[in-house]
Amino acid sequence: MLRDVKDSFRPLARAGYAARGLIYAVIGFFAALAAIGGGEAMGSRDALMVLLSSGAGNALAYALVFGFLFYALWRFIQAGFDTDHHGKTAKGIAIRTGLAISGITYAALASYTWSLARGAGSGGSGGGWADTLASFVGARWVSAGLALALAGAGIAHVMKALRERYARYLEADAKTMKVINPIAKAGLIARGLVFLVLAFLLATRSVRGGEEASSKGALQFIQGLPFGWLLLTLMGLGLIAFAIYSFTEAIYRRINVEDARV
Repeated sequence: MLRDVKDSFRPLARAGYAARGLIYAVIGFFAALAAIGGGEAMGSRDALMVLLSSGAGNALAYALVFGFLFYALWRFIQAGFDTDHHGKTAKGIAIRTGLAISGITYAALASYTWSLARGAGSGGSGGGWADTLASFVGARWVSAGLALALAGAGIAHVMKALRERYARYLEADAKTMKVINPIAKAGLIARGLVFLVLAFLLATRSVRGGEEASSKGALQFIQGLPFGWLLLTLMGLGLIAFAIYSFTEAIYRRINVEDARV
């Protein structure tokens, strides 16, 4: 019985990776388009609005809700039951904490998508979950804490790409990995850089206020740098690569629920 449940969960977790990929494909596309003056960069909420304004809006919305929820559940399983054997060292606990935070983020995104599908979502991006936390414990401390967490996540993404740590979780042959490797590296580095820029924006806000602390704000900050159009183009292509990497994980990622342990 338990084995049947585990086997049934695997395709659901894979659907979660695909849902993540779809969002990043839209964010990356519009970032690259904004770089050449064809629009503006957007974050995950804006990307959802674009997707849900399509002809298959409602059906896609509910599919994304379930995709995000199952992805969040998989992140909680990874964090709580250490399916990838990160252990209980300081490094392992940090990685598992990051997985739990990812789960919370995608659960919140599922809730937001549900509100849009039900007609209760707002069109604006707002301050996001950082502002919600800030209302409880004070904006300066929340911004500083999130800045540190995002900086760590950004560095971890870059190191994961450079050291090819992602490969240990993919069940693909050597020929397939030769295709996946450059895509995975470009995507992980691009996402890591977005996290690092976002960490900088949050740290700035924690000290004296600053730019919008969101993925959209991070991309707009990059666009405002010298040669910003080129940097944003590269970032957009990198995020599209991350989307493709997410779709790759939907196919090849090891969903090793059977390795769950306390």
